[in-house]
Amino acid sequence: MAQTRAAIRYAKAILELAKEHKADASVNEDMKLLSRSIAENKDLNGMLQSPVIPTATKKAALLAVFGSFSTWSTNLVDTLIQNKRIDILGEVASQYNRLYDQEHGTQVAKVTTAVQLNEDLKKMVLAKVRELTGKEAEINNVIDESILGGFILRVGDLQYDASISNKLNKLKREFTIN
Repeated sequence: MAQTRAAIRYAKAILELAKEHKADASVNEDMKLLSRSIAENKDLNGMLQSPVIPTATKKAALLAVFGSFSTWSTNLVDTLIQNKRIDILGEVASQYNRLYDQEHGTQVAKVTTAVQLNEDLKKMVLAKVRELTGKEAEINNVIDESILGGFILRVGDLQYDASISNKLNKLKREFTIN
């Protein structure tokens, strides 16, 4: 909880600085890449979390991997290293993306499906998001074969479960209760 609050503070600060210098969109792209990379790469996340690895090594690795970052993103990494908070870099990046999307009236809809979404299905899901929230959204498709079919839509705190596995579980509960 304390790390999340700290991450929000850092994210707000970098967003304000980036907005002042009209670099908030480029920093948002950097933060998306950073957040996705840390979430998907266990070695990168492990390196950032490790108290054994020296901060100079962490900084060198981050600059080698993300050398094309804007100066504001690089300054964020420097600040987190200086304040011994580099372990929350992934959370700061996620919070920055959330705050940026909030300010620009966009949202990210996480859609879990058993197979990759095609264009027709994306349009249907976007229509469902508009129906549920009244806002436009960007789709992040996650594939999970265990849901068997259908989809699970998550937008912010709202979740809409239209998966086959959910329907089967409901049937199973009905039969075990009666």
